[in-house]
Amino acid sequence: DRNPTRGFVFVNTLLLLANIGVFLYELSLGDRLDVFIGTWGVRSPEVVALLGGDLAYLQPVLLRGTAAMFLHGGWLHLIFNMLFLWIFGDNVEDNFGSLPYLLFYLLSGYGASVAQALITPSSPVPAIGASGAISGVLAAYLLLYPRASVRAILPIPILFLFSFFVPAWLMIIVWFAGQLLNGYASLTSAAEMTGGVAYGAHVGGFLVGLVLTFLFRKPQRPPRYDTYREYYRR
Repeated sequence: DRNPTRGFVFVNTLLLLANIGVFLYELSLGDRLDVFIGTWGVRSPEVVALLGGDLAYLQPVLLRGTAAMFLHGGWLHLIFNMLFLWIFGDNVEDNFGSLPYLLFYLLSGYGASVAQALITPSSPVPAIGASGAISGVLAAYLLLYPRASVRAILPIPILFLFSFFVPAWLMIIVWFAGQLLNGYASLTSAAEMTGGVAYGAHVGGFLVGLVLTFLFRKPQRPPRYDTYREYYRR
């Protein structure tokens, strides 16, 4: 995106490094990885039990919910999450401030876990990934900088080398619509099309991020970025 920050973004950089570091640790586990994921992934029945009033699950759900935000199931899972966090997270932190941004990130991730648990309340599969928290970050960016320019490329082999600019609001809305449609598919007989991705968590994190942004955002300073319309006219 063409949206420079006003200074160094400490927390977003730390989140990027932490996610990459934890993934490298995952790679070192070898055959022990499945046990590690099973121990620290979020399980829907535990979240549902906590929501039902069983406070015995409060500590394990919070611990696993936090740890799971730094776990990933493969290189593509990590790369795409970190790409979106790198592009959009710095500007959100620049507006919120470092510590509020960290709190916002964690709350979006917890909200994503709750949303996924409500959609799949009996699923024994542990959920992992930063996608829910990053979805919240995208929602915040959408509200704060909708007219910023984002460089995009077409995932078509013959056109892959061509890039173009689109407004941030279009990029994020298209992304959210895709998550919403895939989340709906996971509730129908087409569930196998989702490939094991927790799209409910993506949608939940996005919606939580939208609400929280109104609580965390600061009054906008004069924008430092070229709006899509201004850039397009050059």
